[in-house]
Amino acid sequence: MRFATIRAEDKKVILLDQTALPEKTVYNSYTDYCDMIEAIKRLEVRGAPAIGIAAAYTLALAAETRVDITLDQLRKVMIDVACEVKNARPTAMNLFWGVDRVMAAAQKYNGDSLDEYRHLFWGEADAILEEDKAMCQAIGLHGAGLLPDRCTILTHCNAGALATGGIGTALGVIYTAAEMGKQITVYADETRPLLQGARLTCWELMQNGIDVTLITDSMAGYLMSLAKIDAVIVGADRITNNGDVANKIGTYSLAVLAGVHNIPFYVAAPASTFDLKMDHGLEIPIEQRRAEEVTCGFGKRTAPEGVKVFNPAFDMTPHELVSAYITDTGVRPGGRK
Repeated sequence: MRFATIRAEDKKVILLDQTALPEKTVYNSYTDYCDMIEAIKRLEVRGAPAIGIAAAYTLALAAETRVDITLDQLRKVMIDVACEVKNARPTAMNLFWGVDRVMAAAQKYNGDSLDEYRHLFWGEADAILEEDKAMCQAIGLHGAGLLPDRCTILTHCNAGALATGGIGTALGVIYTAAEMGKQITVYADETRPLLQGARLTCWELMQNGIDVTLITDSMAGYLMSLAKIDAVIVGADRITNNGDVANKIGTYSLAVLAGVHNIPFYVAAPASTFDLKMDHGLEIPIEQRRAEEVTCGFGKRTAPEGVKVFNPAFDMTPHELVSAYITDTGVRPGGRK
């Protein structure tokens, strides 16, 4: 990759500001965990795996913020901070997974050194980042094997390097297939209302030399009817025990359209995205976002003052519409026959 989405150095966390793309490439440096929480909320860092990594580093920053504190006091403070971080965004499973993993490691510490305890948070966050890179590589390899030598893929939102610590999930499959010598072309939905497909996926694919064409969300069905698409590959923010998938709003529509046109619909996600405590998708909390994202997108009013707005950030795709799940541990069959 020609960029790094998230990294840490000298007890600072550095994020590629995705709200500035594609016009500017801006890296912001954070030392305050409260600022990191706000960065997660305003989508400066987004994508389920990247949010999980960011959550882990947010805890590491929080452990550093209080100088005059005892170890026992800091332990109690970190429990409260963990709750704050979990409240940043309610849908992405990886955020909760990242927080719980770091806190579980902290709870196992039985020493008496404040410095060691603080270092533990950084070490666990670093480990999550490195593991995510390896998981992305594995997802890419497993997914690339599903694709023919010549393949046109439709993707939605951004499930690439910008959304992870590595090469991405859905886009990781694309990058790996291209590296294998397969002739890969991509259509990217713009992904209303925040245009993550237009702003982020197209920028990222072009940075890495992948042939990509941008379409509006409403063009996908017509494109499929013209036999232009060989496979749909998307990421996921949470997958329940029965295989239902929460992902960016518009994913469900693509799954329905893919089924009608007999096109494989693949979901690419690491094992950490699976929430085995939830039986089905109706249990997934769906984040509701501000009306202004729809009525005043990017600073220009496009709807009448006072109009009512329904703006869920995600939708739920039933497992019956999924052809297969591409994970770091292998390909799991979906519920689509």
